[in-house]
Amino acid sequence: MGAGESGIGTAFLAKKQGWTVFVSDYSKIHDKFKPALEELDVEWEEGTHTMERILSADVVVKSPGIPSTAPSIVALKEKGISVISEIEFAARYSNAKTICITGSNGKTTTTLMIHHILKKAGLNVGLAGNIGESYAKQVAREDYDWYVLELSSFQLDDMYDFKADIAVLLNITPDHLDRYEYSMEKYADSKFRIVQNQTKNDWFIYNYDDPMIQQGIKKRNITGQQAPFSLTEKMKVGGYVDNKQQITINIKDQFTMSIHDLALKGKHNLQNSLASGIASRILEIRKEAVRESLSDFVNVEHRLEFVAKVHGIEFINDSKATNVNSTWFALESMEHPTVWIVGGVDKGNDYSELTALVRDKVKAIICLGKNNEKIIEAFQNEVETIVEASNALEAVAYGYRLASKDETVLLSPACASFDLFENYEHRGNEFKKAVRSL
Repeated sequence: MGAGESGIGTAFLAKKQGWTVFVSDYSKIHDKFKPALEELDVEWEEGTHTMERILSADVVVKSPGIPSTAPSIVALKEKGISVISEIEFAARYSNAKTICITGSNGKTTTTLMIHHILKKAGLNVGLAGNIGESYAKQVAREDYDWYVLELSSFQLDDMYDFKADIAVLLNITPDHLDRYEYSMEKYADSKFRIVQNQTKNDWFIYNYDDPMIQQGIKKRNITGQQAPFSLTEKMKVGGYVDNKQQITINIKDQFTMSIHDLALKGKHNLQNSLASGIASRILEIRKEAVRESLSDFVNVEHRLEFVAKVHGIEFINDSKATNVNSTWFALESMEHPTVWIVGGVDKGNDYSELTALVRDKVKAIICLGKNNEKIIEAFQNEVETIVEASNALEAVAYGYRLASKDETVLLSPACASFDLFENYEHRGNEFKKAVRSL
């Protein structure tokens, strides 16, 4: 169910494994996926779900975007039909080992960083999950020894027998709460599925400074070996930042590196680098290779991405910041007065945690969304200028007008993009196009 990247990948693998495959998408299937469906020669439908057909299935692999409360999923579960994620399905046909990364923020950066280190060290490694090409399709076509998998809570929700050899939990902050009955506890439970089925030979890397993670660990019996990381406390096993401005990783023996040599700056990226370094040292990757990889890593598009400097004004694209916490990190790393572009589809956001940063760093706000009342209400007493824009071109024009030389225009929406754009990539690309047209 669902004919996006994960659905098409599942169809490839299922066909290869001798299943009879039926692909059903309640929306219109994107044109880029239709040639693959034709090549696969499987039955498919779009714009509807033929329920009698679906209810005759042995296994249903659903897209992470379909909530478990959807009537079709409720009907399947009532009938006792197995509903699983693409990751769960693909893992059944793979002997490769996995490093799995989850968290509310920093997943993509950390996943790419670990993949970069492993690849540079010469390991035969794939990259999949919530990023890149479908895990299932790679299992069908490639023969990797290792996979680095970015896992969202939606993917974890439909995983049961899957096991991560190395599990990484970066942080747990409010996000997607609309899918979890607005309960932080239910959302945290979903994130902690990353450690399910682990044995004492596996590893659990986690953020020691995160109160939700600490709370979750107390409630559980964690079987894997633990390797926490911290920005404030020394860790006997794991990693930390000491006052000499260096990261220290204690796994088997000690690895140190100056924080000034890390490719990515900012507090949150220190955490991402620590998690990546710990995972690499668990695999006994040479220290020189880890050091080199952490210093030459290039971050993902749409994540604090420098776009251009126009007449001394810096434009930064952080369109991937689709929740308040991501935006907190972005604002926290700003070093100059900032014109902040914010807005979109609000996922139950609480903007109050941004108040102090906005007061300290933001000189003007540009709302880029259809419904901006909540944002205006939250910040009208903190900044003098708040304007509304209905497209990226207009937002960038306002930014150019409101910022001065040696100041920054930051797109960091804290919201999903679906009111005005197809997705966060589309939003980021439109922003970049508009900046380049100045």
